Amino acid sequence: MKTEFHSFREFYPYYLKEHRHPVCRRLHFIGSWLVLGILFYSLSSANYWALWFMPIAGYGFAWVGHFFFEHNKPATFKYPLYSLIGDWVMFKDILIGRLKC
Repeated sequence: MKTEFHSFREFYPYYLKEHRHPVCRRLHFIGSWLVLGILFYSLSSANYWALWFMPIAGYGFAWVGHFFFEHNKPATFKYPLYSLIGDWVMFKDILIGRLKC
């Protein structure tokens, strides 16, 4: 397994391999929707304290998927920036039908 990535393009196939289980992908997708919902709510209501719930919602759902369904460690622990980008690219890929969840 490659342990060093020089671009997101190199990283994304690895990221997808770490997210093979459909429930894990579904949980990531739900967490991403919640993050967007919290962001929208916070900005539209000027309740900026709600922004603190974004990482809890996003990472909470994702980590449940990894620990209980994938049985692996989230890529966030080793590749935080690429992993964050990967979450949103996977979210987009699910939305447009490129990936199933």
